[in-house]
Amino acid sequence: MRILKYMIGGAIAGAAAAYLMGYDYLFSGISKTYLKGKSSAYIDDGNLFPGNPIVTESPKLWEEDPEYNKKELPKHLVENLKHSRTAAFVVIRKGRILHEQYWEGYNQLSQTNSFSMAKAVTVMLLGKALEEGIIQTIDERLANLYPEFKEKTFGDLVTLKNLAQMEAGLDWDENYNNPFLPNAKAYYGRSLMKAVFSRKFKQEPGTQFEYQSGSTQLLGFALKKALGKPLATYLSEKFWIPLGMEQNAKWSTDGYGMEKTYCCIHSNARDFAKLGQLFLDDGKSENQQVLNTDFIEQMRTPTEKSEGIYGMGLWINNDNPVRHYYFQGLQGQYIIVVPDHDMVIVRTGSYLNSPKNDRGRPDQVRFLVNETVQLFQ
Repeated sequence: MRILKYMIGGAIAGAAAAYLMGYDYLFSGISKTYLKGKSSAYIDDGNLFPGNPIVTESPKLWEEDPEYNKKELPKHLVENLKHSRTAAFVVIRKGRILHEQYWEGYNQLSQTNSFSMAKAVTVMLLGKALEEGIIQTIDERLANLYPEFKEKTFGDLVTLKNLAQMEAGLDWDENYNNPFLPNAKAYYGRSLMKAVFSRKFKQEPGTQFEYQSGSTQLLGFALKKALGKPLATYLSEKFWIPLGMEQNAKWSTDGYGMEKTYCCIHSNARDFAKLGQLFLDDGKSENQQVLNTDFIEQMRTPTEKSEGIYGMGLWINNDNPVRHYYFQGLQGQYIIVVPDHDMVIVRTGSYLNSPKNDRGRPDQVRFLVNETVQLFQ
């Protein structure tokens, strides 16, 4: 009995210490991962978090290519997809669905976590807000929307463009494995504002490329302040409805209704493919210009500071013989656009240790592009 009393007392003391040190979010993280038999965030965790709905109104199914699902994937491609625990693999060619295949119990209706593919979506919302004059310039300073940043060193210099291009100079360690670093606090904590507004800036904005989830979350806060409405609502109005998405989706939020703009749009592979098709069609869907071409071009143009691998929310590979650019999320969530072959490739799944040897870009993306183009060209 005395041992139990000490154990309870120790647990209470430990919990109190964690709370006082700002690590109370760890309890949420443990309950949402280890207690569910997982070691980290996973693609089916959408129901564990609050979220805002992304609604569609008039769903439009993909038109099927005459060769839809008639060609079997070669053995080595299937092996790669199975080895990487792929959930969905979808290929769009010339605006029609050409191939779709699912594994591990997933299907056309399965909604999985976009993870960081949402970063590109957040930048798309910035483009739309600029187009509509809600935000006057991409060089708008974050401190004009949140004056508290004027008190931070370099904070008064940060622009929305710096945030979109990952050149904000934020003090943020993009580490997905250490529970004491900011990504875990943002993902499992109750307050995104507490997680990101507490960070300092370590260098002058615009001087160095560094991929950081915190930068996109700050961009999300700026957008929400300017729009005066949930970002999921704006995404519904400006993209989900005009694109005729097949399903309503969900954007995970913190405990105060703020979308996790660096991640966490839960949707299906067929609808993710429509985002890629929008870029392939230079921002147009049927007869409607959904997002202006100039901004689309800015997003997919590699920046000098990134040495050609990143634009605004999009990763870029013009080094490969088959040029492509893509939305990328943790564990291998990809929407890949292959302009020269009029093709969009979507892969979702749970690839926990995806090798990145191509200047920080995943090997699997290049492999999927080369193999899919060769198979279906």
